[in-house]
Amino acid sequence: MVGTGGVVATGTIALAEEPERTVVVLKGEIDVALRAEASAALANALERDLPVVIDASEVTFADSTGIAFLVQFVTIGHDEGLDVTLHDPPQVIVEVLDMLGVRELLVRASAGAPSDAVVTGAA
Repeated sequence: MVGTGGVVATGTIALAEEPERTVVVLKGEIDVALRAEASAALANALERDLPVVIDASEVTFADSTGIAFLVQFVTIGHDEGLDVTLHDPPQVIVEVLDMLGVRELLVRASAGAPSDAVVTGAA
């Protein structure tokens, strides 16, 4: 798959429209090659105006563009009044969020949330 600027994409960003929520499924390497897919997923999820779950369970790598996508998604979702949940982020994502000092922007304790979930969004 060829992504943005002719860069070969080794990951995917897909949107699943469920009746009560929107699920954004991230797989493989989330990097600059997926910039267009990331923008489309964000726009489509916001248009639906439903809670969003970002399923990161199959992410193997995320560069600064991938991390920026997560932060932007959560920030814009919050600004729009949407609950945004980052589900099952792999350790590689958690470590980068910690290293950058932005984990606290993305993490909110949630009663009943799985222990492997990072919950964010509208308070």
